[in-house]
Amino acid sequence: MPKTMFKLDLGKPMEEQAHPGHNRWHPDIPAAFSVDPGTAFRMECKEWTDGQIQNNDSPNDVRGVNLERVHVLSGPVYVNGVKPGDLLVVDILDVGVFQEYEWGFNGIFAKENGGSFLVDHFPEAQKSIWDFEGIYTTSRHVPGVRFAGIIHPGLIGVAPSLELLREWNRREEALKATNPDRVPPLANLPTPESAVLGTLKGADFDRVAREGARTVPPRENGGNCDIKNLSKGSRIFFPVFVDGAKLSVGDLHFSQGDGEITFCGGIEMSGWIDLKVDVIKGGMEKHMIKHNPVFKPGPVDPLYSDFLVFEGVSVDEKDGKQHYMDANTAYRRACLNAIEFLKTLGYTGEQAYMLLSSAPVEGHVAGIVDIPNACCTVAIPTQIFEKDILPG
Repeated sequence: MPKTMFKLDLGKPMEEQAHPGHNRWHPDIPAAFSVDPGTAFRMECKEWTDGQIQNNDSPNDVRGVNLERVHVLSGPVYVNGVKPGDLLVVDILDVGVFQEYEWGFNGIFAKENGGSFLVDHFPEAQKSIWDFEGIYTTSRHVPGVRFAGIIHPGLIGVAPSLELLREWNRREEALKATNPDRVPPLANLPTPESAVLGTLKGADFDRVAREGARTVPPRENGGNCDIKNLSKGSRIFFPVFVDGAKLSVGDLHFSQGDGEITFCGGIEMSGWIDLKVDVIKGGMEKHMIKHNPVFKPGPVDPLYSDFLVFEGVSVDEKDGKQHYMDANTAYRRACLNAIEFLKTLGYTGEQAYMLLSSAPVEGHVAGIVDIPNACCTVAIPTQIFEKDILPG
């Protein structure tokens, strides 16, 4: 078993840990530990809200969650000898659940506090608790389903250079300026509120808290990509922007549907992850992996082979407006079509929505060439239900 190099007390907030993690991206956040290429190690991770969500039946904690707190990440890890222009190779050897925390949660954020992919249809907060039994999970809040999870890190990435960080902040500030009062906002800009920055103190803490990019979106460094098949057995190739790469990880999910559409999505959990790191010197130029990570999926996947597939096209459901090849609209329509069908099985819209975000649902861009309609699909495994769900 790999040695645990980042250990946590799950009863304490991240800033009170023996070595605090962080919840911003910045090249000046100090490394928690260093390893040589070829080293395997274990890191423990808190669920992404840092303990704000409780195992109960009330959605009040989701409604009032402090989103400036997220995501609390474990790390950074400094990999000796790694330089900008290299590729950091990361193998996910294993991911698991803490025995004393065999549960997770999914939630719908309120429109005025984060929102979600279908926020105009589901503006109120809601929560579902999921209990784990080995590889399977069930929920008292979404009855009648049982499925195997694909445990994975929702967020894994390396530190940006200062130049790249400034570019992130520039382009996201410009986007938000196009509609600064939008609810929910177009982007989450840097804020010192609730920042956790490892061991930084004093003036350095204040500066990095002002400059540090939020961890909410995926970017060139990887980050919050929420890819359900980036699981055990996967190998990731990260472009490196700073000395040591400064790898961080967190936001573990027991399971997730493609798109993580509720935003408080997947089945969020605390747990541990075993990683192994290596380096390809000069790999960014050699393999032309410069702008975003590349990964090879692992061989572990639930053996679901029978699906009910819902289609959606790029026509707005509210006013019938025709959009040109808009995959966002098409995927939204596919999700809404699936939810309307699940409601005929006795689920509420909120239960159906959280199921699509939690179960190993497959989402695809089916067609992106047939003007004017993009076509997206949402495929629900039929075997996860206790009863036959096929029409007729």
